[in-house]
Amino acid sequence: MPEVSLFVYGTLKRGQPNHAALCRGYLRAERAAVRGRLFALPAGYPALVVREEDVLAAGTPDPLADAALQERAGRRPLPEPRKPLVRGELYVFGDPARRLPELDAFEGFRPGGESLYVRVLVPVLTPSGTVPAWAYAMPGPPPEGRPLPGGAWPP
Repeated sequence: MPEVSLFVYGTLKRGQPNHAALCRGYLRAERAAVRGRLFALPAGYPALVVREEDVLAAGTPDPLADAALQERAGRRPLPEPRKPLVRGELYVFGDPARRLPELDAFEGFRPGGESLYVRVLVPVLTPSGTVPAWAYAMPGPPPEGRPLPGGAWPP
């Protein structure tokens, strides 16, 4: 069965309001970090911005193809993310056909359409090494966002 990995940095982390509803049933979880910048938004949640050169792939409407793409990316050596780092958690799920569309809808990601966030495949640093994982990121710094220089939310 295919697996899909997701880096979370905000309301999907353990102890945050959307974790129980959207991250239940994960296979594994561990501390993790990605290269990027984190912003606190006035709406009460954070936004991740990653560098274009760190994006391995963009999410598509086909969750099984995206899971396969992630698996292929994990077969080759990945660069270790450099600073600045955003800290969060990495979750591995065994149900990409259900999980990715559910998370895409929650994050407002519409492949090929106008979206608040984009789903991107990025190198994620974990205690056991660097792995490819999907993350929801904003295409650029949000004009109304406040930078979080510590790279963690809540600040």
